[in-house]
Amino acid sequence: MGEEPSLKASLEAVLLVVDEPITEIVLAQLLEEPVVRVTAALQELAAEYRAQGRGFELRRVAGGWRYYTSEACAPVVERFVTEGQQSRLTQAALETLAVVAYRQPVSRARVSAVRGVNSDGVMRTLTLRGLIEEAGRDTESQATLYRTTAYFLERLGLDSLEELPELAPYLPDEINDIEDVSA
Repeated sequence: MGEEPSLKASLEAVLLVVDEPITEIVLAQLLEEPVVRVTAALQELAAEYRAQGRGFELRRVAGGWRYYTSEACAPVVERFVTEGQQSRLTQAALETLAVVAYRQPVSRARVSAVRGVNSDGVMRTLTLRGLIEEAGRDTESQATLYRTTAYFLERLGLDSLEELPELAPYLPDEINDIEDVSA
């Protein structure tokens, strides 16, 4: 294989994947290093990032360490978050969103079955965009169920799901026959 990564490289790798601040003690246990050495390395990394004027910072917050966007880059990130979300949905995302909207609450497996292709990645994207959310678990399979969000309704200019248009007029006759039989 190769050389073992340095302590700083290992810390950076772990800090990239945490979703909440992580303590020096947990990092020390994970990396099998003394807490004092881990703390010193974290402080050095934080100082290096500041000195280099990076777009991110390493901060100690809520008893742990985590990466945050640099204060100077906040306007750029805000613009990305607000304008980046305005980008158009792909055909796959639109299909998936339609299945969730009309079949909710629905599992990922059911969405994939209706679409005929794996929809896990698209489901994650729709969740990140705030258009769908978890809606509990299926009592039989224990699969996570999904539904559309209030943001979905807002983006479509709808008051409620009852305002979604009927699908029947847009489906070929043979599909309507199948839907009638399965109802």
